[in-house]
Amino acid sequence: MNLPTSPSFRLDNKTALITGASSGIGLGCAIALAEAGAHVVLAARNLKKLDEAVDAINKKKLSAEMMAIDLSDVSSITESIDQKGPFDILVNSAGLGRHAPSLNTSAEDFDDVINVNLRGAYFVTQAVARGLVKAKKPGSLVNISSQMGHVGGIDRAVYSASKHAVEGFTKAMAIEWGKHQIRVNTICPTFIRTPLTQSTFDNPERKKWIEEKIKLGRVGEVEDVMGAVVFLASEAASMITGSALMIDGGWTAD
Repeated sequence: MNLPTSPSFRLDNKTALITGASSGIGLGCAIALAEAGAHVVLAARNLKKLDEAVDAINKKKLSAEMMAIDLSDVSSITESIDQKGPFDILVNSAGLGRHAPSLNTSAEDFDDVINVNLRGAYFVTQAVARGLVKAKKPGSLVNISSQMGHVGGIDRAVYSASKHAVEGFTKAMAIEWGKHQIRVNTICPTFIRTPLTQSTFDNPERKKWIEEKIKLGRVGEVEDVMGAVVFLASEAASMITGSALMIDGGWTAD
């Protein structure tokens, strides 16, 4: 009997770019990919925290470096990625939330959220894919979306709109780039405990709402995302593209 062989989750000899990598989900993804064997390039706005993160990863005998990138400047995005690429793996984790009732949304907050969550993510994905196509290499591109890319949420009209849009361009790019063996997927976490979300958990009303919606009875931790990103980046997910991997504790199962 010829038995099938399990695909590898290893990422040896791969290079991964992770945006928003100075803390939270982005940092967790960078660590997970490095532990799986990839050389990780961490990008974020806070260069001091980025430098500390890279130093900590390298001290674990893993391979990491940092890269300055300005998500508001498309030409800067392209130039930075061209200089360091091509990247076998992308994790778009840079994100921004300006949560408020939709009747109170300001044009400034709308523009800031869309510019980071949608515009920045779009053009980073485009730049990485261009490098892969030019080098005639396959790749795995992962956009950190949200459960709010599939449902709505209190005070989250703009954030939800940005993540629904990420889901849309991910599917379209997956269709276009499949012929190049470039896979494009999203990871959609529920509320993950990070410094940026702590204010939400400190609000008793919001905390109660979150705990009632998550069927597993607990909030998400950064570690809950780390295994998923390694899976999607690896050959174990070689037939997965244009998909959304929900890490929401059953929130969207209703």
